[in-house]
Amino acid sequence: MITKRIIPCLDVKDGRVVKGVNFQDLNDVSSPVELAAYYSRCGADELVFYDITASAEGRRLFTDILTETARRVFIPLTVGGGINTVEDFDRVLKCGADKVSVNSGAIRNPGLIYEAAKRYGDQCVVLSVDVKRVDGQFRVFARGGRDDTGMEAIQWIRRCVDNGAGEVVVNSIDTDGVKGGFDLPMLQAVCEAVNVPVIASGGAGGVQDFLTLFHTLPKVDAGLAASIFHFGEVAIKDLKAAMAADGIPTRL
Repeated sequence: MITKRIIPCLDVKDGRVVKGVNFQDLNDVSSPVELAAYYSRCGADELVFYDITASAEGRRLFTDILTETARRVFIPLTVGGGINTVEDFDRVLKCGADKVSVNSGAIRNPGLIYEAAKRYGDQCVVLSVDVKRVDGQFRVFARGGRDDTGMEAIQWIRRCVDNGAGEVVVNSIDTDGVKGGFDLPMLQAVCEAVNVPVIASGGAGGVQDFLTLFHTLPKVDAGLAASIFHFGEVAIKDLKAAMAADGIPTRL
């Protein structure tokens, strides 16, 4: 059976890891280089590095910090933020990323996923989707959760997977940083719509939230979190031990 992955997320702003609630009120946490090295040592299965203001500020991702981070990491590294062209994919991969996450860039240019998957393979292309409920509908948001695109999320995700996205990170704006548990209804809708790995993001408050996630939605491949790991509320080794004890396949 395929093991479930635990993935810490580094939201990077101005060269520092930050964390907020519902994508707002960002607080400084740590150096991305040091934090990435720590997670690489302590049992994380993968790591996600998001330059969270690159798209909103209309600039390229900070490659100097990324390159140094990649040097310190010995687990798969997914990188996103300001990815608008196939050349951006190439630049980030050359800095040491294993996979590239695209969000606002794909909204602006839906052909980007197809072009990137054709050049680098589906396994390299990760669709990251920021989703929020609006009038009872799952809606796609762009520019770090700032702009409502008006697009229905499930249809958008299905379209991107058909174009070659090999993995989907579902970021629930409604549950982000709230620590009340993952957005299970939203994740279930995504799992029913696609047949690629789905990563749950937003809402983890403790070990039990991961156990509930994987037991309730066996098709979810990974759980992604930030603040509970950053602030030492949950140790990854303890989380994995609890998963194994609860019958959830994990890499110890």
